[in-house]
Amino acid sequence: MTPVLQGALAGLVLGLGGLLVLAWVDARRPTLDARLAPYLRVPQRTSALLDQPAPRTPLGTLERLLAPVMADAVRLVERLGSPDVADRLARAGRSQSVEEFRIQQVVAGVVGLGAGLAFTLALAAGRGVAPVAGALLVLVAGLSGVVLRDVALSRQVRRRSERILLELPTIAELLALAVGAGEGALGAIERVAQVSDGALTGELRRVVAEARSGTPLVVALEQMADRTAVPALSRFAEAIVVAVERGTPLADVLRAQATDARETSRRELMELGGRKEVAMMVPVVFLILPVTVVFAVFPGLSALRLDL
Repeated sequence: MTPVLQGALAGLVLGLGGLLVLAWVDARRPTLDARLAPYLRVPQRTSALLDQPAPRTPLGTLERLLAPVMADAVRLVERLGSPDVADRLARAGRSQSVEEFRIQQVVAGVVGLGAGLAFTLALAAGRGVAPVAGALLVLVAGLSGVVLRDVALSRQVRRRSERILLELPTIAELLALAVGAGEGALGAIERVAQVSDGALTGELRRVVAEARSGTPLVVALEQMADRTAVPALSRFAEAIVVAVERGTPLADVLRAQATDARETSRRELMELGGRKEVAMMVPVVFLILPVTVVFAVFPGLSALRLDL
């Protein structure tokens, strides 16, 4: 490795390390709430030892020792990561909190650091590797673990949205049948939620639970649309809200929404097929066509050589 390349790698490692140190120092800085808490906190009447949370792992002592380090790492990942984690967790249908997801990201980063360190040691034992390049490899492996956990969450959100789109026409037709049989809007949603299963069914069950607990059905449907962030489901919920508020025949509205959802699914399937068709042209143009040209031209070239 040339000295110029070693110097560039060293500068890159030092720059990334400096950014991480600055972010860690910024995360360690006490917030305004933490500074005002001793003066505004209500005096505790019981021992503070009774308020300690139960350990989440069998290694309770080790967990308490690593808790401050884990908290600092979680704050660091929060500052470096994307801020829309809560919305994506809700869209993915996961009940875990943002802090639990950040802890998973920290664990994934630690696993990445371990894998990068093991790979670097294997390279050093085999061929030999520069210290700067090894440190850069370990750092990139750790950051990759954090990023891959975030990418996995985005993939879960996308897959759940696709499942909701696939289930929406069937659920809309079942709701139309229930309303046509004499059920009200809430009764139809509750009956369909009992006899079906899937991602959209889980959202309908949550709507029924919120409506039974006192939330108006209109508000519960609007919250479902905001929580899932699926355009087709948002139009479906809005149509039900308008039909309930204005007294429009709900069965006709639901059948129209089912037809609209099927047309949307068909249109997206055609667009996906068009994109796949363009992708299928790549091996045809760059692999099959050159081989065909070679097989067509080679006999002629051989004949020309024989004539010469």
